[in-house]
Formats: sequence, structure tokens, C-alpha cells
Amino acid sequence: MNFPFKRVVVTGVGALTPLGNTVPAYWDSLINGVSGADFIKQFDATKFKTRFACELKDFNPENHFDRKEARKIDRFTQLALVAADEAVKHAKLDSEGINKDRVGVIWGSGIGGMITFIEEMKNFNSGDGTPRFNPFFIPKLILDIAAGQISMKYGFRGPNFSTVSACASSTNALIDAFNYIRIGKADAIICGGSEAVVTEAGIGGFNAMKALSERNDDPRKASRPFDVNRDGFVLGEGAGSIILEEYEHAKKRGANILVELAGGGMSADAYHLTAPQPEGLGVINVMRNVLEDANMSPEDIDYINVHGTSTPLGDVAEIAAIQKVFGDHAYNLNISSTKSMTGHLLGAAGAIESVAAIMAVMTDTIPPTINLENLDPAIDCKLNLTANVAQKRIVRAAISNTFGFGGHNASVVFKKFID
Repeated sequence: MNFPFKRVVVTGVGALTPLGNTVPAYWDSLINGVSGADFIKQFDATKFKTRFACELKDFNPENHFDRKEARKIDRFTQLALVAADEAVKHAKLDSEGINKDRVGVIWGSGIGGMITFIEEMKNFNSGDGTPRFNPFFIPKLILDIAAGQISMKYGFRGPNFSTVSACASSTNALIDAFNYIRIGKADAIICGGSEAVVTEAGIGGFNAMKALSERNDDPRKASRPFDVNRDGFVLGEGAGSIILEEYEHAKKRGANILVELAGGGMSADAYHLTAPQPEGLGVINVMRNVLEDANMSPEDIDYINVHGTSTPLGDVAEIAAIQKVFGDHAYNLNISSTKSMTGHLLGAAGAIESVAAIMAVMTDTIPPTINLENLDPAIDCKLNLTANVAQKRIVRAAISNTFGFGGHNASVVFKKFID
């Protein structure tokens, strides 16, 4: 480095997931190998090729917002506000003495207000063709509104925007927040992502791409990364939030520091709209980039929470890339895909998987890859894919990988905090 970067630490986390509506509930389900998949309840999916998803359980917006307020915001923003609130309270970032001009919000989503768009078009098409739209249609729909709503709730006036890179969106939000803080442009930033696209259009669109599993006879077994019988990903919904903070700022206010964010990496496949580059070149580059940014060697890493969507091409390409980057040390790693339990939360995936990586570092526990019954012969059987059962080990540092349609790759590395 040519100039000294400030250290960036994590002081709070929040999660709203198909496995639990708080971080403790989410983590407990992860380490116990619970599947969040079930038949869809938000709409009648009986005519769709895929009739299941990883939906939130027992989430009622009216437990968090009054009815009038809830109607003004799309579900993806509701989820963002709830997850962010858990993280802000965890970090005590809403306490007295915080300079709100130097606290920002950077929030990612791959799609944004899909539910609002569908509802408004249904209403329009059911009428006589006269344009009658809800005045909140556009403010509910636009993707940046989640970041705006979070900032307005707390009065945080620092950097405020949204990131969009498909399924890498919320990891890109973390990296942008990390960079703003380490160059001194903010003291703390609420970052993360949310997604709410378990809808007719979401399921139908991904079905048309042949991207989703169609294992309707056994939804809980459908998300099965690395298994030879995988047939696509399971769509999920939810939100994850992480409070990143400049170390000296956190120390001065007596914050509880969870882990340190050591580096972020980005790259592009520059290959195909939806398919990974077969040799994993973009994934190789992003993991090399994150290690370089963190000034770490492959041997410093103990765990990788992989993108691992349960697609035939993606899983193999990512594992091949790991072996290329980590060499013989790949056999010392724990590797797991928590999407086997949560499903794929698209733009929110990076945030909730980063929370899992943070918890792994804090608790020295690796969440499993469930439903791994028959390993794909294209994957090296000597690798530790943390099959089906959580494993205890010292986790000095963990990488979280996320990749998005369009060839977007983003990785972050968290390490144990040492004062």
C-alpha cells in the first residue's frame, strides 16, 4: 500500500432469513443443518414448474410498521429496514454522540421492488385502460429507496446509495462501504442487501431460464450444492445487514468489535450473460484480488463460504478456481455453501452469507453444506465440503464469495479481531 488505510471492523449484524428472523435464530438453524425450503405460500404456484422456495417464516410487516406505513414501502424495503434495525441496535449505533454526518448507508439489491411492479400492472390491466397508478408506485419500486429509507429512519447523512450487480450486489455494498471508511470518508456505514422476489414473475422468469430446481417431491432436499443430482438453485428472500466502522471510532465509543474486515476483491468473467467462465478465470481473479487487498496469503484462510448455488456448471467452476488459487492448502480449508439451507437470496445473498462467515470466525464453527449425498465426480473428493454436519475448528479468517449474472464477482475476507 502506498498510503496507510484505516482499519475497518464489524460492530453489528442483522439478518432476516428463511431460517430465522434474527441473527441468533439464523445462526442456530445454520449450524443445525435446517432447510428453509417449503411450498410457496405467497401465491398459487400449482401451475409453475417449481412450486417451492425459501420464504420467510412468521414475518408480519405489521409487527414492525403500522399498516399505513407498511403500504408505502415494498417488501424488499421492509426487509431492509428490519435487518438494519437489528444491526444498528446490536452496534449501539443509535446512541448519543454519533456524528450523523459521518454515518452512511450503502445497500444492495439485485431486483428491488418487483412485488410493487407486479401489483401495479395487475391493477392497471384489470381496469378500462385509464392510467391509474398509486402515487407511491415509483418510490416503492426503485432500488435505491431501501438505502434512503434506512438513512431517513436514523438521520444518517453520510454516503448513501445502492449497488446493483445481480447476486453480487450486497457484497459490492460491503466493499464500497469498506473503501469509504478506510480512506476516511465516513466513520461508520450500514451496509447489506435485501431481496423479495418470490413472486409469479420471479419463479416464472427463472423457470424459463431453466435455473431453478424442480424437485417438487422433496423441496427440503432441492438445494444440494456439489451433489451429482443437483438440478438448479432454490429461490430465497430476506435481508442481511452489517455495521462497518472505523477502528479508532469504534474503540473511542466503546463498541463491541466482532471481527475485522480485512479486504475486498472484485472481477468480471467477461464471458456470458448467465453462465460462469468454464475455467473459473473471473473467480480465480476475484479470490486473488481479495487476498492481495487484505495482504494475506492463501494459508491464512481457514474457511470459504462459497457462492455454491447448486447449479451444474457454477459449483464445478468455483471449486476448480479454489484449487487453482489455494493449491495444496485447499485440502486444509473448510468449504461450505449455506445456500443449501437458505436458498439463493440473489442480491441479498452476499450480506447474509457474510453474516455466516462473521459468525464462523467468532464461534470457530463451520456451518455445513446439507443435502450432499453423492458428490459430483467432477469435484475432488479429498476437499472438505463440510458435508451435512457443522464442524468445529479454529477459524482465523473466512472468505465469502458471491457471483452475479453478467459475470460480476465479489469477495470479502473477515478475520479475527486483534487489538
